[in-house]
Amino acid sequence: MISLTKLLSSALHGYHSCSIRRFSWFAALGEHQFAVANFSKFVTRLIRNIARFGVASVAGKLYVIGGGSDRVDPLTGDHDRIFASNEVWSYDPLHRVWSQRAPMLVARAMFACCALDGKIIVAGGFTNCRKSISKAEIYDPEAGIWEPLPDLRLAHSSACTGLVIKGKMHVLHKGLSTVQILEDGGSHWAVEDFSWLQGPMAMVGGELYVLSNSCIMKQRGENFPDKMVSCASEFQSRIGFGMIGVGDNIYLVGGVIGPGPRNQCIKLLSDVDILNVTSERPTWRPGSPMTHCRGSICGCALLRI
Repeated sequence: MISLTKLLSSALHGYHSCSIRRFSWFAALGEHQFAVANFSKFVTRLIRNIARFGVASVAGKLYVIGGGSDRVDPLTGDHDRIFASNEVWSYDPLHRVWSQRAPMLVARAMFACCALDGKIIVAGGFTNCRKSISKAEIYDPEAGIWEPLPDLRLAHSSACTGLVIKGKMHVLHKGLSTVQILEDGGSHWAVEDFSWLQGPMAMVGGELYVLSNSCIMKQRGENFPDKMVSCASEFQSRIGFGMIGVGDNIYLVGGVIGPGPRNQCIKLLSDVDILNVTSERPTWRPGSPMTHCRGSICGCALLRI
């Protein structure tokens, strides 16, 4: 499922020069469905069932990139259809339509994906369930074309994610302390070992926050100890949630509570929990739950209209 939820902390900003108003939203993306909640609620479906895709937002549109079929043969455990594709789709929330865009140069899944300076950058990932790649490319939504970037210096047999920190794309592989940084406007990748904590990450006010060992930790860089911001022990049994930073807040969206010693059921969540990391005593507070969707979230993006 994919849900688009209006930010509680966002205000409407009317432009003086025209009657168009600007809205800020975050998009929490799951697998099958795309729900939008604003003054009029509606639900629309994705073009097809996909997983392991990338998501980014530029120029007032939401992009769903790559990925592949999420269907599995119950007898063999093999994925039917394809593991990775090069397809690109954009969603226009004003007209409520999906449009197919120029495909990536390389099919991929489980890759790093970021919006930077009005363009979309993808790097790494897998072309099938066993082959990782180091290819990177950049998409210009105005020109509607993909162009190659220098290959990552390191490819790993683990999924990777992307973050924009201080105006540069950072690629992180699960389980590794090394980070690859796109330098000099895309001319090359630098490799650094920041020894960041492992776990879901979010950027707030230009600072990196990580949910690790049931705590929200602020990563303070070299020669500075990490700072604990808030305990998150109430989310210890919650998996598959989305995490994104917006304004001064961290949002935890959806997810699943798996079976435990006292609970044999899987509970799909529509919950939204919010932490203001700039307050003197940061504490979690509940936000408005998703109205149509629940369960695992595959990606989050900030969407401005």
